[in-house]
Amino acid sequence: MDISVQDLKPGDSARITGFSQGDRDYRQRLLAMGLTPGVSFRVTRVAPLGDPVEISVRDFTLTLRRSEAAILKLERA
Repeated sequence: MDISVQDLKPGDSARITGFSQGDRDYRQRLLAMGLTPGVSFRVTRVAPLGDPVEISVRDFTLTLRRSEAAILKLERA
């Protein structure tokens, strides 16, 4: 079952299963940052108003806006 970044809270982990249709350039940027299918990440922090969200992936921290991360297809890890 696919979930979205909005379903995750700090401490939750997820695995990327793919990408939904969206901005091709932004999808390429996410791939370049290491967010590739099969990679697991953990939500480390969420801003007080819920945007942006900080994730830990491949030994580094990445901050994404929820609207931009919405193209990620995820499953709970």
